[in-house]
Amino acid sequence: MLDLQYFSFEELWSPFFFFFMAGLVILYFYMVGPWREKHVPDEPKATITQRCYFVVAAILYYLAQGGPLELLGHLNFTFHMVNMSLSYLIVPPLVLLGVPGFLWRKAFSADFWKRLSWLMHPLLTLLLFNMLFSLYHVPVVHDFVMTHFTVHRIYYMVLLVTSFMMWWQIVCPVPEWSRISDVKKMGYIFANGVLLTPACALIIFSGEPLYAIYNDPAVWVTAMGYCVTGDPALLLQQISGPDHFTMTNALEDQQAGGIIMKLVQEVMYGAILAYVFYSWFRREHSSEDDMPPQTEHAGGNA
Repeated sequence: MLDLQYFSFEELWSPFFFFFMAGLVILYFYMVGPWREKHVPDEPKATITQRCYFVVAAILYYLAQGGPLELLGHLNFTFHMVNMSLSYLIVPPLVLLGVPGFLWRKAFSADFWKRLSWLMHPLLTLLLFNMLFSLYHVPVVHDFVMTHFTVHRIYYMVLLVTSFMMWWQIVCPVPEWSRISDVKKMGYIFANGVLLTPACALIIFSGEPLYAIYNDPAVWVTAMGYCVTGDPALLLQQISGPDHFTMTNALEDQQAGGIIMKLVQEVMYGAILAYVFYSWFRREHSSEDDMPPQTEHAGGNA
């Protein structure tokens, strides 16, 4: 398992993507530091927590989409689902929480974005992400996306954008742009969990391997063409196929991936649900504490 001697340093670590993500982190620190001080000095500084959120998000996204985990995701389904969980359930809320509100206001201040505001309707964002995510895990769609490079890149980018749109409704970083109340956010989170369940159930409870890319060496080697330099067919001269990189069979690997996806979803949504409930509870009780005390009428004790 995880016998990665067949892959080069570049194939494992994707240096170009690493430098791209490092550049984004540098840009972030410039925008929340020198740029803020020069252009919007009255705006509050990014907190240490916010900076940590963004850096952690950048590291996780690099690992999932360019680092070793990305390659491992082409070798077995379990790591593929780890990458999907990181990319679309963990990274987006971390970025939204890590980027200060003034940067979001600046980024979406143009009138152009106002004409597209209908795309941010909570119901539409809820359905878009979950529909695209579930469709992706239909076996024929999944194998097609994974073996066609251009389609793969476009689909993953659309998934990323729609995941941000969905998470924006829950952890909106600009308070005045929030479209739903805390109580509705709790229902929104619950609805997300329900809508993702069928895809996870399909994967976990299937009685046979669903994805050719993880059990058919010919299909697998086609997908590997996007991860390795040279002729990927040479891999099959050295190893039997994707089963070489796992100690389980294709069905068990598939089921483990589905379980991981469901667990990450439940933990992430549960944590966010608890956060939203705590914020709502604290705000409600704070408003009650601010109410003036009730006083008796002057003639009450005559």
